[in-house]
Amino acid sequence: MSEMLEFVTEVVEKIYKGLITKETVDLLEEGKWATTLWQQLEDNELLKVAITEQYGGANGDIADLLALYQLTGYYAVPAPVLEHTLANFILEYVRLTPFESITTISFNDKQMLTMTNGKLDGNIPNVPWARSAQQLVTFAQEGEVLKLIAVGLAQASIVQATNLAAEPRDTVNFQQAEIIAQTEINEQQLQKLIKYTTAAKLAALSGALDKAFQLSVRYSKEREQFGRPIHRFQLVQQHLANLAGEAAIATAAIENMAGALVNETERYEVAFTSIRLDEASKIVATSAHQVHAAIGVTYEHSLQHYTRRLWAWREEGLTTHYWQKQLADDLLQVENVWSWMTTK
Repeated sequence: MSEMLEFVTEVVEKIYKGLITKETVDLLEEGKWATTLWQQLEDNELLKVAITEQYGGANGDIADLLALYQLTGYYAVPAPVLEHTLANFILEYVRLTPFESITTISFNDKQMLTMTNGKLDGNIPNVPWARSAQQLVTFAQEGEVLKLIAVGLAQASIVQATNLAAEPRDTVNFQQAEIIAQTEINEQQLQKLIKYTTAAKLAALSGALDKAFQLSVRYSKEREQFGRPIHRFQLVQQHLANLAGEAAIATAAIENMAGALVNETERYEVAFTSIRLDEASKIVATSAHQVHAAIGVTYEHSLQHYTRRLWAWREEGLTTHYWQKQLADDLLQVENVWSWMTTK
């Protein structure tokens, strides 16, 4: 983890606190997004944290990005911060040039893109922020070779859609599109890129988990029933204890996963984190809404911003089902499961 992380997260959180309100997040419901916030991040060069000095960045690593993505989830940031920064980080990882203009990224198991003579055909569903981005970073198959590519979205036919949290998730169609940049990737690189993208989603999800917990604690102190705050009631305390435990587990899991990715010791940390946070998101959404009762599902209250993201993000990209299968396939090859579980 880089030395600048604490400073950067402080600056980013200050910007988020100053510019993101419930009304800002609600812009998504109107098909708008936080362009003022984006400009502020751009002006302060905070979108370049994880690219190298060669391209005007600060040489940050994946752990720096994951810390920022936790904040992005915590504040339900209505802008393509995660997608743009992750896309550029991955481009540099495969020795391609990052972009200044808005770039999005999509790695999922439903995309069907093929390259022939340098031209791209096919479609990808659920591309985040495609309507607002100028470039897309993704995979494409050229014969027997898998490539990481960057392609201009001005050449695409885009069908707009949203996820449950009203975030843009568009279907992108290409016909004989020109490729901006490309490079062949091997199986080891593919697995690492998949883990990076999954880790990014999980970091944002952990931030949303934490915010749902914090909102529940605050509401339980403000709301009174029978002449006393509801956090004094045993059942509410049980829900708050569940929330606190799951938020702590999520934070610890992200830190452990980030450390493993940075130190090149990652084996199953991404898979375990995905499986555990999938369970945590169910528990947190349920308990948070129990504490808030009916008001928590209304548009007037902020809780729905976070629980809707928990429900939406669980189903996006490479889901827990994918990582469960990966883990199960590996376990089937193990002779001594106990030794596998207890030995690093």
